[in-house]
Amino acid sequence: MSIKYTADHEWVQIEADGTATVGITVHAQDALGDVVYVDLPEVGKSYAEKEVAGVVESVKAAADVYMPVDGEITAVNEDLRNDPALANTDPLKSGWFFKVKLSNPAQLDALMDSTAYDELVKNS
Repeated sequence: MSIKYTADHEWVQIEADGTATVGITVHAQDALGDVVYVDLPEVGKSYAEKEVAGVVESVKAAADVYMPVDGEITAVNEDLRNDPALANTDPLKSGWFFKVKLSNPAQLDALMDSTAYDELVKNS
């Protein structure tokens, strides 16, 4: 299991079975403030890389959640839908947004590792 990051502040945890779990990063939830609502994608729907797959709304702003790679949604986090604050309190674990079956795993190579992502955040 490894974790990759997008420039749009999503994290992607790659599983051995060809699926990935997606959520927003600590930096993203810090910038948003208290999350009050999430709009999650429909299970079974396929999305292209960089297509909007959901929305996260906070007391300060709303932000799109982008699909990091091509794939089909296999699960959404109903706990997050019922308690959007999980995106703030535990963004890298229980605050995940959705799971996706990868259509093109090679796209993962274009995502950042933690060092590159930390550098991006530091310079933004």
